[in-house]
Amino acid sequence: MKNFVINNRNKIFDFINNNEAAVFFCGNSAHKVGDEFYPFTPNRNFYYLTGLSEPGLILLLSKCDEKPNARLFIKRPDPETAKWTGAYLTDRECENISGIKDFTFIDEFDKYINDKICQKTITKFYIDFDKQIPKNVSPAIDFAEKIIANSPVPQISDISGFMASLRAVKTDFEVENIKKAIQITKNGVYSMMKNAKPGMYEYELEAYFDYELKHKGVFDKAFASIIAGGKNAAVLHYSSNNCSVSDGSLVLCDVGAAWGYYSGDITRTFPISGTFTDRQRELYNIVLEGNLLTQELIKPGIPFKRLNENLIDYYAKALKSIGLISLKEDVKNYYWHKVSHFLGLETHDIGRGDEGVITEGMVFTVEPGLYIADEGIGIRIEDDILVSKEGCICLSEDIIKKPEDIEEFMK
Repeated sequence: MKNFVINNRNKIFDFINNNEAAVFFCGNSAHKVGDEFYPFTPNRNFYYLTGLSEPGLILLLSKCDEKPNARLFIKRPDPETAKWTGAYLTDRECENISGIKDFTFIDEFDKYINDKICQKTITKFYIDFDKQIPKNVSPAIDFAEKIIANSPVPQISDISGFMASLRAVKTDFEVENIKKAIQITKNGVYSMMKNAKPGMYEYELEAYFDYELKHKGVFDKAFASIIAGGKNAAVLHYSSNNCSVSDGSLVLCDVGAAWGYYSGDITRTFPISGTFTDRQRELYNIVLEGNLLTQELIKPGIPFKRLNENLIDYYAKALKSIGLISLKEDVKNYYWHKVSHFLGLETHDIGRGDEGVITEGMVFTVEPGLYIADEGIGIRIEDDILVSKEGCICLSEDIIKKPEDIEEFMK
């Protein structure tokens, strides 16, 4: 981890010029109720550059006289707080994880920055604006507003686009974390399949998945599990998981463990009774073929958006052949999302792949689906893909998805 984050910081130093700095905030826990807070998760760009996940920390990467400097702003020791919620990370502990050697306490951050502005040793700030965080709780926006109030006013630029380009291509270290997350996810999916019975509630199936994660030391899912039986599977982001699954219904499970904050994202669809009906098998095989055809298309240099375009072309032919549609534009009535999204430190990892080309080292999903609400059927088959020099590697290949394999397994 230490070498990984040091290398990542060096890429920032190569990006910024003399008398410029980049600022990254770890973030804070959101208040829930009373003295309770929601579980904390760090800003992923901050984590990508430090390996640290304690609320409130700030990273400053600056260059002065052509010399790069990484400085971490940490919390002062507080013995009283330590009695209630534990001690804050010390400078030595932070250094062991991140490799950063220069530290200042957070309560000195504003003065430190103001001094640098007045001395003109920092004349431009790159700020990591997370556009999904509301303005009133964004430390990045709060920081930007403060320095705008300074005189002279330093320049401000958004570094989030550059961070997206860095994180789009994964290192071996990152791929190994994703593989671990996928393997644990596989165990959870198999546990649900093994224990599935008609009449079970969706949350009962979810409990089997959750046990496998906790059993392997996973305390943070990649996202809220989707366990959708029957018609619920036709709702793309269904997450109530509180209905019983009747005999003859399919169950769509879109689930993922996280390992070292790296996500697995797998969807499998199986019959609660252990056997597909003829109609379910017909539709399932169309989705499965879409999954395989999309994977065959993947290689460096291909426009990312072509994956979805080709899937729609395939669906138009396949759905016409079974009489479900008559026109290509009718595909959107049964499939309305895109077939892929980036995967990494976030389940829907940063970057707009549909505007670029596929590059070696990218990791993304392949997840065709069909949703026929009036038949109570929703099917999605999702795998996680690593782009290789000449094609791709399916990181989740050993999670069964052929209908005959699923039926045999569920016996």
